[in-house]
Amino acid sequence: MLKELYTAALGMLPQQTRLEMTANNLANANTVGFKRSGIFEQSLIEARENLLNVRGDAETEDLPISQYVDFRPGALQKTGNPLDLALDGADTFFVVLAQDGSEHLTRAGHFTLNDQGMVITPDGKMLLSTNGPIRIELPQQGDTTNGDTVARQIQISPQGELQLNGQFVAQLRVVQVGNTQTLQRSSSTCFQPTDDTDIRELDAATIRVQQGYLEASNVNVVSELISMIQLQRMFELGQKVIQTNDGTLERSIDIGRFTS
Repeated sequence: MLKELYTAALGMLPQQTRLEMTANNLANANTVGFKRSGIFEQSLIEARENLLNVRGDAETEDLPISQYVDFRPGALQKTGNPLDLALDGADTFFVVLAQDGSEHLTRAGHFTLNDQGMVITPDGKMLLSTNGPIRIELPQQGDTTNGDTVARQIQISPQGELQLNGQFVAQLRVVQVGNTQTLQRSSSTCFQPTDDTDIRELDAATIRVQQGYLEASNVNVVSELISMIQLQRMFELGQKVIQTNDGTLERSIDIGRFTS
């Protein structure tokens, strides 16, 4: 009877993980460049087999549940904004620099100019060129031209060459990752390489940038909603099994007390 309780309880843990993951996917369905998370089905099979042999000393850390990131590209959305950029290929990334000096890889190409003329992400990370952070010369104080006007004058070629009014400013730094599953998610749309990550710096001849486009999230809302409904039902079933066995255990204890 205790075995059934352990089996039901531990069987709910993978479903809880999947529920949390699915909820996060749905929350980021409209986040530019977001990549959905999933769980390897083999991990679920192994978890089930382990639960069949569970003992009283089982630990939740023993559950072999491993997540992965689905790097399939999302649909391209035309915006017409000069600093909205999209990359061809699922294994290529822009490189951005955080305030703590760490580099991150991202497919989310929604950039803007800050008041220092730096090209940044919505959370303040700086877009990198092959020579470091990209800075656009802004008009002097008192000039009627503002940053938005300057941004509209930026041209970025398919090869990643950034120009302002026809003058070269910077070459975008774009990298290709050999095995994207070696990347570690650092935020909703950013990733960091690990020791196992093979990164190749791309030159202008192999870069394909689309200016005025954004890559949408690759989350399929309908599929995720169906998955969530199924998971909730399975979770509720596990709860009922626990409640049933708990009631049976209590009655057994009461009988034992009475007979003793």
